[in-house]
Amino acid sequence: MTVDVQTEIIIRRLPDVVAAYAADPANAPEWYENIRSVEWKTDPPLRVGSQVAFSAQFLRRRLRYTYELTDYAPGERLTMRTAEGPFPMETTYVWTAADVGSTRMTLRNRGEPSGFSKLAAPLLAAAMRRANRKDLEKLKSILERP
Repeated sequence: MTVDVQTEIIIRRLPDVVAAYAADPANAPEWYENIRSVEWKTDPPLRVGSQVAFSAQFLRRRLRYTYELTDYAPGERLTMRTAEGPFPMETTYVWTAADVGSTRMTLRNRGEPSGFSKLAAPLLAAAMRRANRKDLEKLKSILERP
């Protein structure tokens, strides 16, 4: 069963500002509740082929996985896929202009769980949706600070 979770939020900042912050792996531990640390596996800056390793805590499990950027249009979209980790996952960020001075950020996670994760896919999707909403709310609060 495929897990496909999409969430979005409106942030009162310009798309370039939101995209620059959200796409920077160094900022991930600040706005992603479950991410504990980030390590570049390739040299910065971010570009197609870049690899970044993440250490996270999700559903009481410690996870280590490496994402590889597969598509990147600065200020518009970023897509990355796990190069290694608990199960294949693709994450996409899309930034579009919303109201004047605002950005609609869409966060989508898609993956094909296997083993035990496959059996728990519906629960996993629900937990991911909750976590993504919280993460986007945290991102919004950081970027909208006066």
